[in-house]
Amino acid sequence: MAGNFSRWMWRGALGVVMAFGGAVQAASEIVVYSARNEQLIKPIFDLYTKQTGTKITYVTDAEGPLIARLEAEGARTPADLMITVDAGNLWLAAEKGLFRPIKSNVLESTVPAQYQDPQNRWFGLSVRARTIVYSKERVKPEQLSTYEDLADKKWDGRLCLRTSKKVYNQSLVATMIERHGEAKTEQIVKGWVDNLATDVFANDTALIEAIVAGQCDVGIVNTYYFGRLEYEKGKLPAKLFWPNQATTGVHVNVSGAGVTAHAKHPKEAQAFLEWLSRGEAQRAFAGINMEYPVNVKTEWDPIVQAWGKFKADDLNVEAAGRRQIEAVKLMDRAGYL
Repeated sequence: MAGNFSRWMWRGALGVVMAFGGAVQAASEIVVYSARNEQLIKPIFDLYTKQTGTKITYVTDAEGPLIARLEAEGARTPADLMITVDAGNLWLAAEKGLFRPIKSNVLESTVPAQYQDPQNRWFGLSVRARTIVYSKERVKPEQLSTYEDLADKKWDGRLCLRTSKKVYNQSLVATMIERHGEAKTEQIVKGWVDNLATDVFANDTALIEAIVAGQCDVGIVNTYYFGRLEYEKGKLPAKLFWPNQATTGVHVNVSGAGVTAHAKHPKEAQAFLEWLSRGEAQRAFAGINMEYPVNVKTEWDPIVQAWGKFKADDLNVEAAGRRQIEAVKLMDRAGYL
């Protein structure tokens, strides 16, 4: 099924927008800093404005520059809410004092505990699974089992990985440290490095393409990259595998948001955050990027449903941030570039 993914997202988003109904209490204006791309988030902003009359002014940039900007602006910031990807980034922003704790019965009831900050400074809005992808031509699914098993010598010269510089892999290793401790995790990561078929890749899409091309047989990716590539190129000779189903479960992370410490409209920002955690807003927020809704009552996008159900790790994702520095140092020691 070929096509332009960006146009597909806009069409899908507009379809969701047209399906919405109901009303939300109106407010005047809020300012949002978003590390999610404009094409992924603007339809949601437009929908909220349509329902409530609330104007949303937004700035999009990478998470690092946005966190630095909030930190530099301090009390002068115009931002009321920050949306970003990965619990590591949410944790970092919270530790820098950029989010305020909020009390919300709505968020407590809609966002599972493992997807929210223990101090209520941020809440997950969508869940992303980082799982194994493999060649259907050269790997049988029964050969696969866990992330840890990818360090086994049977995968020598067959494994592809994305760079350790990306927060997604830092978070995966951080949660492994939380589960296994540093010594065992370092042994696993060294095994991964020893099994590499080629240099690490800059992104997950290139990794999947390398598997398709026969450069390697197995790798670790976020599921939505697989979905995007299949939409663009049609069915691939590769497939997703859910690891660790008999142990800890699939590694998951979140995109999420927090009300800024110096928000000029904190009540309005909280209302928007609560709205994002419920109903069709959840389906739209997650579905546009082929992610999983954080609200368990929300139906998955059909493309996501087709990948099948899995047991997810129930570890609080804040560990991905809390252990991030340790993870980066460990990967450096292991030679994981």
